[in-house]
Amino acid sequence: MKKLSMVLWLGLVLTACKNKSLPDAATVLHQNQDELTQVIIYDVFSPPVSSRIYVYSSLASYEAIRHAQPGAPSIAARLHGFKPMPEPEAGKSYNYTLAATEAFFTVVHKVVFSLDSLKGYEASVRKQFQDVLDQETYDRSIAFGAAVGKAVLERAASDGYAKSRGKEKFLGSHEPGKWRPTPPDYLDGVEWCWNTMKPMALDSASQFKPVPPPVYSTDTSSAFYQVVKEVYDISVGLTDEQKTIARYWDDNPFVIEHSGHMMFANKKITPGGHWMGIAAIAAQQQKADPVMTAKTYLLTAAALYDGFIACWDEKYRSNLVRPVTVINEWFDKKWMPFLQTPPFPEYTSGHSTITAAAATVLTALYGDHIAFQDTSDLRYIGMQRHFNSFHEAAAEASISRVYGGIHYRTGVDAGARQGKQVGEWLVQKVLKP
Repeated sequence: MKKLSMVLWLGLVLTACKNKSLPDAATVLHQNQDELTQVIIYDVFSPPVSSRIYVYSSLASYEAIRHAQPGAPSIAARLHGFKPMPEPEAGKSYNYTLAATEAFFTVVHKVVFSLDSLKGYEASVRKQFQDVLDQETYDRSIAFGAAVGKAVLERAASDGYAKSRGKEKFLGSHEPGKWRPTPPDYLDGVEWCWNTMKPMALDSASQFKPVPPPVYSTDTSSAFYQVVKEVYDISVGLTDEQKTIARYWDDNPFVIEHSGHMMFANKKITPGGHWMGIAAIAAQQQKADPVMTAKTYLLTAAALYDGFIACWDEKYRSNLVRPVTVINEWFDKKWMPFLQTPPFPEYTSGHSTITAAAATVLTALYGDHIAFQDTSDLRYIGMQRHFNSFHEAAAEASISRVYGGIHYRTGVDAGARQGKQVGEWLVQKVLKP
């Protein structure tokens, strides 16, 4: 009887082992990105810095998993400043999903603060692979992923970020028409030398330099006066739909709320994080394979990163005053915009630039008429919206800044043109033969 019980027990163990299977590769990549977004929200990185985190980690993931698809090219080889990526040993077995995960988090560990929250997740992912793979394949995959991650980090170490951390504060100017800190907290300008960062695909930060903004003027017939008046007029008659659109695309990662003498912050997804979420929706909806999924994340992140560099180059060159400053001086000293004004100059609009860049890349990957339900912000603000294309979503994100009272129409229009140019350049460099 005991012998029979032992045989049955061994049979059950062997059956359980045989029934274990590797996790779905694309699902793992999506989960990895989602975990990163949670950390970015928790650590409250600025939108430009968040784009840097996304692009390096996504690149590492792609450069590892591309080997699961023979012939998939290195994208790092088409970007600026990367040495040739490590290659797997011929004839050896690898699990490239595990390698991509290791590459991804090798980078993440060096570019975020809150690692404790990631450790449990990483351990659970590794366990899923370790329970199925033989030890040699498991160890080899981990080592390969780590090597790819380190190669990506080598470029990150010389991209200008470390040097930019020692910058002086940017407090603006009291010269008429120039940006100065805005209410309610009058914070200094964020990332004022982001244009010194090394781009991924752009040849320079000023490659797609926009036309200058309207010249500051109090003349009621001037172009500048007219765009200021438009923001004010829209603000006093905002419709419910316009409020919904403004609120939906706010994506301010650190809105400071005031209640009497108390201050508290509402942490939210960044604008880049919102579009990384849209990239996830596109890949899942179109049933993209793992390599295409990784490529989608990478190219979206690269569009965001280069978009921020181009936009910030113009922001601190034109250094244009925000609507709240002018409207308080000209029309209503108590007026406040519907959205909280972010702490940097107006021209061009960051949302308009990076959303147009991301939409251009996603359109190149999946097509121009991909309808989707955007649930990227659902867990953060309880809102979702439907769009018939990526460009439709980008256009709504752009005009939302005028509805929110924080941008002039000239700033959002110029940003959208600039972002489209950035996206088209990236597509040409990376996707074209």
